[in-house]
Amino acid sequence: MILQQLSTIVVFAPLLGALLAGFLGKLLGKSITHCITTMLVAVSFCGAIYILTKFITGEFVATDPTLYVWGKSGGVVLQIGFLLDRLTAVMLMVVTSISLAVHVYSIGYMVNDPGYQRFFSYISLFTFAMLMLVTANNFLQLFFGWEAVGLVSYLLIGFWFKREAAAFASLKAFLVNRVGDMGFLLGIAAVLYFCGSLDYAVVFGKAKDLVAVNAPLFPGVSCTAITLICVCLFIGAMGKSAQVPLHVWLPDSMEGPTPISALIHAATMVTAGVFMVARMSPLFEWSETALSIVLVIGSLTCFFMGLLGIVQNDIKRIIAYSTLSQLGYMVVALGASAYAVSIFHLMTHAFFKALLFLGAGSVIIALHHQQDIRRMGRLRAYMPITYATMLLASLALIGFPGFSGFYSKDLIIAAVEHATIPGAKLAYFAVTATVFVTALYTFRMFFLVFHTKERMDLPTKKHLHESAWVVTLPLLVLAVPSVIIGGLAVDLLLAQKWLAPALFVTPDHTALLALELGYTGAWHMLLHGLYSLPFYLALAGVGCAWYFYVQNPSAAERLRKILAPLHSILLKKYGFDSFNQIILAPSVRAIGWLCWKLGDHDLIDGCMVNGTANGVELGARILRRVQTGYIYHYAFIMLSGVFILLVWLAW
Repeated sequence: MILQQLSTIVVFAPLLGALLAGFLGKLLGKSITHCITTMLVAVSFCGAIYILTKFITGEFVATDPTLYVWGKSGGVVLQIGFLLDRLTAVMLMVVTSISLAVHVYSIGYMVNDPGYQRFFSYISLFTFAMLMLVTANNFLQLFFGWEAVGLVSYLLIGFWFKREAAAFASLKAFLVNRVGDMGFLLGIAAVLYFCGSLDYAVVFGKAKDLVAVNAPLFPGVSCTAITLICVCLFIGAMGKSAQVPLHVWLPDSMEGPTPISALIHAATMVTAGVFMVARMSPLFEWSETALSIVLVIGSLTCFFMGLLGIVQNDIKRIIAYSTLSQLGYMVVALGASAYAVSIFHLMTHAFFKALLFLGAGSVIIALHHQQDIRRMGRLRAYMPITYATMLLASLALIGFPGFSGFYSKDLIIAAVEHATIPGAKLAYFAVTATVFVTALYTFRMFFLVFHTKERMDLPTKKHLHESAWVVTLPLLVLAVPSVIIGGLAVDLLLAQKWLAPALFVTPDHTALLALELGYTGAWHMLLHGLYSLPFYLALAGVGCAWYFYVQNPSAAERLRKILAPLHSILLKKYGFDSFNQIILAPSVRAIGWLCWKLGDHDLIDGCMVNGTANGVELGARILRRVQTGYIYHYAFIMLSGVFILLVWLAW
């Protein structure tokens, strides 16, 4: 009962803040608005930490309470309820902690924005939507949280709606996610069709039986029902977690305010797909085809999106492509059946990626909203706190031994190495090679921003200083878990198998088991990491970044000319955006116009609606001519009718 009450407070406190800020923000004023919303998110954070602590100590056990029944239809119960287990506890902690840091940070970042109260309403509502998603115990509530997150992200990305780029980016994010959500909805429909329920417990209990159920797709083409369900659900995850080819919305979402970039890209929207697949592990484990698709898509995203970060010059877009690549790591772990490791990386990534985005925001504030790293340089002399925290976050991102990203990323690489899922060899190459790529683009950004010569204009240079405490405090707080949380949690994850009761892995998939058997402690893992291939690849990436962008920039220019064709491909982002804008979007618009012209305009309006009216009018015109008013005309018609009737009877 205590767990249910606490979870209800954790979930609905941000909603209360969103409603108060949204409807009474103008009346309350800026100070009271941000105090209310931040305090209510802090309440959620404290509740989430308490729940997680009690789960770790064993005082709380998994429960599945129903808050209320929304309706019943044909034997299907539509309900609102919470699935409260260890996986939920981790996600509650991650979402609320990052959201609280973003709320505090936004007080300083958005202070002069005319939409200040609206902004706090949106981010609180976003937090509520994500919390509803991660606590859902049924597909109906999951879909509600899923769509609510998408809707509020549209509002946040397009927060500065008077800017054409922001309006375009928000619409792009919304439409691309609708593509994924169509697959997600089809997956939920398939769950309802084959299982007769939307409740997780019922569906998971029937998962094994669906392996033998045939699902026809086209004439002569079919697959198992479990594969159909898992692939459709994963299409939804591809949209939310920005996997190739549904990744195109995420870099453009940088048009929103920087706190939104941290909130969306660190712990909330983009991790929704990863969390969903992990939650659905009792389904995915019975379809090796679906796992193989997950593995391959994740590996392609991990490597190829990382390459794009090398040629970007916008500081936020570099970090955005880093997010795409790290999401690929998480998805690869899911495909290798190492769900616990994927959630581990989700957690560590949330802290150091939020720190990177908020640190980038601190730089942007100091440079009067300049985001081009080619117009920065030697900021370490002016912004020591931002410099130190960004360095820690960068080391965590590249997986430097001892930092949080090291433990989770190395476990993913090891899990893929032990995986037997088709596509595992390709994935192992991708995740290993991406270590070098990650170090290269991360420290290219870091060196060009904080080292090298100063390249900003004189007026900007005169006013350079460290950001206000409301900006630097979240940086300092996030720096702590970015460094230590990996080492603290790895023992709980592997040695104690803490997440195992919340996830399901079949005995045939032994990647995670191999990691557990080979684990001898966090310290030994750190020492072993100093002699591993990923560590040397990371050092090589940092060394290349130092040589090409600090020691010998002319060499980088010569290399760019030598690799001009590849550089051009990367600048064009592999042509995904061009294909969408030149071919896909016009084609869809043409199909829409054709459906409107032939279907709505000509068939429905022209034939069925107006055609019926025109037919009645024509019939009336004909019948009107019969009413002449002459008796002999009527007598002739009557006699003709009698004659026809007699002939018909005689016949």
